[in-house]
Order: sequence, then structure tokens, then C-alpha cells
Amino acid sequence: MENDLPKLEKILGVVFTNKEHLLSAVTHRSYLNEHREAVHEHNERLEFLGDAVLELAVTDYLFRKYAEKPEGELTAVRAALVNTTSLSEAAQKLGINDFMLMSKGEAKDTGRARQYILANAFEAVIGAIYLDQGYEAAAKFIGNQLFQKTDRIVEKRLWQDPKSRFQELSQEKVSITPSYELISQTGPDHDRVFNIGIYLKDEKVAEGQGRSKQEAEQNAAEAALAVKQWE
Repeated sequence: MENDLPKLEKILGVVFTNKEHLLSAVTHRSYLNEHREAVHEHNERLEFLGDAVLELAVTDYLFRKYAEKPEGELTAVRAALVNTTSLSEAAQKLGINDFMLMSKGEAKDTGRARQYILANAFEAVIGAIYLDQGYEAAAKFIGNQLFQKTDRIVEKRLWQDPKSRFQELSQEKVSITPSYELISQTGPDHDRVFNIGIYLKDEKVAEGQGRSKQEAEQNAAEAALAVKQWE
């Protein structure tokens, strides 16, 4: 991996004074469990640091860019900009996944589990840049990777949760308030999965699953937005 670090530095646009900061940023805890000979840290402490730097940089940017927006809306826009999906997409775009050090088991994970790993690694990279180069360098990196998403989030109102967006758009476009209906639930009480349909009057637009009814409704609304191509 050490031989790959110059390639990753080039991608990130940062030459590290202490290469171990970057090595730790792309090291998942599981890797050290399988490689006892490794002497560097995993990325959880850097993720903790990077999360704080990320919040400050994004907050400062949004505060200055949208002087007219109230605190509540700025908070929602920030949440949409730094959520797991957004950060994992940024990490994937950079190709960080190709440099991750993980256990063989973790390396096989896909879907939501891999999204969490990549989002956490992205924050850890921010922490590593901050530790090695200082706040300005970290803020510049964050701006280059994330700030271009802001206009779309605001224009498309993506800062709203899917249920709120679908309700607003369905009332605007077809003058109907959507309704939700439990289709099925499976699994034991401690591991229940709910399947919920979203309807516009008698039309079932989509279904969504989740570990709670609220999560299933949000996933159904997100699917409905895609079906209606209202995004």
C-alpha cells in the first residue's frame, strides 16, 4: 500500500509531509485485526477529527453563500451535503475504494455497508489533511469535492426528506396528497422488516422496505420520486 500512496496523493491533490496520516486514513479497523504486524492506526480517530473539520467548512460556506436563509434551512442543506450517500459518492468519484485496506470479509461487503466505509474514509482523509497541512488545505479539499453539489440540492429542494419532497411535488403536480399503506411485515420482533406502499388515490406508485415503518415510508417516497421522474 505504501507504494500506492503517491498515486493517491496525486488524486487528492495533496502531498503529505507525514505519509502515515494518509495510510491511516484508508485503513479500516478490520485490516489491523488480520495484519498484526501493521504499526499504523486505523482511521476511526481521523474520521472523528475530519467530521468536525467538515462540519465547520460546510457551515462557513453555506453561511456566507446563503445570507438570506434561516438557520433551520441551512442545517437541512448541510445535512444533505454531508450525509452518507453524498460522502460515499465523493469518495467513489476519487477512487478511494481502490486504496482501502480492509479485512477480506469487509472487502466483500457492498451496498449500504460499503457506503458507510467509504463515507467514513472520506472524513478520515479530511482529518488527515487537516492534521498534516492545516485547516485551509482541508477546507480547500472539501470545497473542491462537495461544494458544486450545493446549487442542485437547493434548487431541487433535496434538503427535504423524500416524504416531504414527494408530498410537496404530488400536491403541486397532480393536486393529490399521497398516502401510505402497510403491505407486509416479516421477521421476528427484534428484527422486523416492514414493506409499505405509497399511493396517489388508488394508484400504487412504489413500495419501500425498512426496519421501521418510518424508514420504509421514506424509502417508498424515494422510490416514488424515481418512478414519477420528479427529481
